[in-house]
Amino acid sequence: MKFRSLLFLLLFIANSSFAQNAFRAIIKDDKNNFLPGASATISKLKLSTTANDTGVVTISNIPNGEFEIEFSFTGFEERKKIFKFPLSPPGKIFEIELELKPDELDEVVVTTTRSGRTIQNTPTRVEVLSSDELNEKGLMQPANIRMMFNETTGVTTKQTSTVSASAGIRIQGLEGQYTQLLKDGMPLYGDFSGGLSIMQIAPLDLKQVEFIKGSASTLYGGGAIAGLINLISKVPQQKQELSFLLNATSAKAFDGSGFYSQKWKKVGTTIFGSYNFNSPYDPANIGFTAIPKTNRFSFNPKLFLYFNEKTSAWLAVNTTFEDRFGGDMNVVKGNADNIHQYFERNKTVRISTQLSFTHEINAASKINFKNSINFFDRKISNRSFYFKGQQTSSFSEINYSHTKERSEWIAGVNVLTENFNSLEVPFLNFHQNTFGAFAQNSFKPADWFTLETGLRVDNNVLSGTGKLNSTFILPRINALFKFNQHLTSRIGGGFGYKMPSAFSDESERIGYNNILPFSFSNKKPERSYGANADVNYKTFLGDIRFTIDQLFFYTYLKDPFLLTGNSFANAQGFIDTKGFETNAKFIKDHLNLFIGYTYTYAKQHFNSNSDWQTLTPKHLLNVDLAYEKENNIRTGIEMGYVSEQKLSNGATGKGYIMFGFLFLKTFGKIDVYVNAENLTDRRQTRWENIYTGPISNPLFKEIYAPLDGAVFNGGIKIKL
Repeated sequence: MKFRSLLFLLLFIANSSFAQNAFRAIIKDDKNNFLPGASATISKLKLSTTANDTGVVTISNIPNGEFEIEFSFTGFEERKKIFKFPLSPPGKIFEIELELKPDELDEVVVTTTRSGRTIQNTPTRVEVLSSDELNEKGLMQPANIRMMFNETTGVTTKQTSTVSASAGIRIQGLEGQYTQLLKDGMPLYGDFSGGLSIMQIAPLDLKQVEFIKGSASTLYGGGAIAGLINLISKVPQQKQELSFLLNATSAKAFDGSGFYSQKWKKVGTTIFGSYNFNSPYDPANIGFTAIPKTNRFSFNPKLFLYFNEKTSAWLAVNTTFEDRFGGDMNVVKGNADNIHQYFERNKTVRISTQLSFTHEINAASKINFKNSINFFDRKISNRSFYFKGQQTSSFSEINYSHTKERSEWIAGVNVLTENFNSLEVPFLNFHQNTFGAFAQNSFKPADWFTLETGLRVDNNVLSGTGKLNSTFILPRINALFKFNQHLTSRIGGGFGYKMPSAFSDESERIGYNNILPFSFSNKKPERSYGANADVNYKTFLGDIRFTIDQLFFYTYLKDPFLLTGNSFANAQGFIDTKGFETNAKFIKDHLNLFIGYTYTYAKQHFNSNSDWQTLTPKHLLNVDLAYEKENNIRTGIEMGYVSEQKLSNGATGKGYIMFGFLFLKTFGKIDVYVNAENLTDRRQTRWENIYTGPISNPLFKEIYAPLDGAVFNGGIKIKL
């Protein structure tokens, strides 16, 4: 009897230990649509399955006990939930409905349009580089933000100095002076101070970068004819963030930077500091620097104040001190003689303050005041020329917004001032005041349609050598169509303007040397209008998430203010750029493939003649294949193609293909990475001489391809 009882007890324990359970779930998105291909995983048991066409996942052979089930799908936030088995009586399968939310990219809130809506609900077409993308680009080139622009469809950077490596931004074929660069919605880098800006901004303290391509002067005033770029800084969270980055390159550079942020009850702060050093670098062994000797220090503290639930403010200080010394390698290294004499040196000091104050009047209304004050000091010297200029500028704005379920109003006024002074070139001195008022309305009469309209009126007084007073009326309109969950479209356009200015890509190229005097009184403002239309389609190809975006654009620029030879004047005619951008993205599990193509047809129509816009490639192609497991590993390869370009002397610059590679491994709070750019060593100096004349007084050609060639870098990022 005792034996039988013992045997029964052992059989009962064995049956309990090996009891099997089944779990079933229906996985949907936040619109109640099934998610075929979604996965459910019990890591502890090494059990995993994927959803069928109706979003159903089934996991069998689950023993009794508590287990965490992880639900995931490409493009959606991962969700984890703990279940205790058995969940239901024997013989029954427990079934639940589970909702996954779209991932962070779909929920990105954009601020450049002033409305603060998510990107998918914004009628104005806005492209965003998220924090993850910025982290990746920051590892590739932590010293500046040039890399992120080169890999954005429709955006390129052009080197404006052969030996100093300064560069400007081009959007859809228009030169850098037609792009407005903002930081946290405030202009900091206009005209003279914009010449070196992208080479002096490090990406480590940026949260995201927002692009609006095409005329956008209605939003922030003059200068945004080609578009605008808004650099959004990180804000402190409850959880402390402390990170350090150390980086070294084969081009003889070293970068060290640190970032700290913390939020308490009433106060928060972010602090960013960096030091960037580069020895003079000449990969072609031609005797001139492709990368100048560079010393740069930046320090950007920011204070956040949370007075109560309705009132907050922040104050920021941005500082940069830099010395760029390029030219003849012997001169830069301190070995000048009667033959080796040529050099270019840029010494800059950049200091700015930013202030923002926001008060919520009620649940629907709020008021915001913001101000920035900017100081930029630059000394440019070479063998025969010395030029020193100081720019001071300010921006102040007060705006009011009122939001209802179907409508939103934003209105405000702002004042911009800008002064430039130079004792060496006094005819470039100017003073500019701009008084503006704007209003913007977003109206959503139906869930599938949103209309955004805006109007700005600017009065601009420019004085220096002569005086120019102009008033601009700038309307804009954008419409968003949501045909279904897969297909959306945006159509829009607007007007733009830019006051005459001697600070341009071409001025940077010649270092402001030998520019002839001119008067503002007989010059015209540049005026533009532009339009764009896009279609965005998202679907699933099996378990692959597929997105394609097709954009068409057109910009017309009248009376462009150009430097021809050594003289500035309004060209008799216009420039127009048109073309399209195609972006396709494929995502499966941890694998991502991005393909971006830009076709640009840009022509100058002057004095009844038409010619190609110089240094504007007709074809641009970017391909990026990446594999990523969060907090573990990231690796990827990139390919870029730049087609032939027309040069000012009538010649054609050679097209080229470049490849890059990134590998990153995470060990807890430490990231270790290696990166390679331009693996095939595409350099203009491989195809031709880049200067004519004697080495003591060279005349440099236009730069249409890289000069630094293949560059490898690696480093470590520590997150505490």
